[in-house]
Amino acid sequence: MALTDLKIKKAKTAEKPYKLYDSLGLFVLVNPNGSKLWRQKYTFRGKERLLAHGSYPDVSLREARAKRDAIRVQLAEGTDPTVQKRLDEIEAETKARTTFLLVAEEYLQQAEDRELAEITLKKKRWHIHTLAEALHDRPIAEITSAEILHLLKKVEHSGRRETAKKLRGTLSGVFRLAIVTLRAETDPTNAVKEALLPVKVTNRAAITDETAFGQFLRDLEEYTGAGVIKDALMFQILTMTRPGEVRGARKQEIDRDKRMWTIPSERTKMRREHIVPLSEPAMAIVERNWPIIDGVELMFPSIHSNRKWLSEDAFNSTLRRMGYTKDEVTAHGFRATASTILNNRSYDPDVIEAALAHQDKNAIRRTYNRATYWEQRVELMREWADLFETFKITDV
Repeated sequence: MALTDLKIKKAKTAEKPYKLYDSLGLFVLVNPNGSKLWRQKYTFRGKERLLAHGSYPDVSLREARAKRDAIRVQLAEGTDPTVQKRLDEIEAETKARTTFLLVAEEYLQQAEDRELAEITLKKKRWHIHTLAEALHDRPIAEITSAEILHLLKKVEHSGRRETAKKLRGTLSGVFRLAIVTLRAETDPTNAVKEALLPVKVTNRAAITDETAFGQFLRDLEEYTGAGVIKDALMFQILTMTRPGEVRGARKQEIDRDKRMWTIPSERTKMRREHIVPLSEPAMAIVERNWPIIDGVELMFPSIHSNRKWLSEDAFNSTLRRMGYTKDEVTAHGFRATASTILNNRSYDPDVIEAALAHQDKNAIRRTYNRATYWEQRVELMREWADLFETFKITDV
């Protein structure tokens, strides 16, 4: 006769364990200590085996029967329930050990292996180790979009909208790695993308008046601070490049015979190689520094260690020591200086954009620009450097 809840509840203890049978191999083992344990007998390939389904009343009669029926389905499919249970336990343990931090560390290692710029790696480490600390011990497959949104909004509410946006991008990279390595099925950052507030765009301060720029060039000439930083800053202005591209410049990237500098894709904003023609003044800086850095990889190494880049703030700190405030000029703003002055002087906008390594949205036009504008860019760089002498005359 099948069991009932009443019969199980009234079952009294005895000196020895005994069984209360239900049906189809399911029974309750009543122990002398009063515990009542669900057990199920089954036969697989001629061998009798036993499975545990928890204790009563934690597992009700109905739940125990549901477990029994699930076991019978496995048997019908040719699966040994005991083996399957162990595999399920291993999978659960593996998922529990596959934490966000474990996958994130692999993601950071891959970023290092791709030789991303050190400043980019530094920011990604900060995103993961500091801002995403709340996720570190969470099984990555269990992290929800609600958790991600809570984390990002916390950063956003502190006034750092751009940081929240970039943090979402870093987290997404970690989850995409988990997906391709079969440790997660979805990227929970996708659902919250539109929930973030737009980034407030603030233009970097730049000198765009020719007279003011001429005064700046005179001030830079007279500046008596660290020579390598002064040269690196002038090299950046002459080449219209980004501060990070100059700080990371390596000797092997510069062809002194052809007078050109090839910036590898991993260090450019658009992640594509950019070749810069070097004017006479730019080459003079190269030649002046070349003997100094004999045996050193970096073109403009740190003044503290020739194996390290100049610090991220080296250029802007120099500008402040020269007496220029952050509202007047920033190192990155010199690209706007070049763009504004050259456009105002009616130089070809397409050549200017190519010189600045801006990404043209039109793929065909982008390919055409890169293939066609080299000679024009060589001439543009020469004339840009020549203009400096004009600007340094007081009455421009």
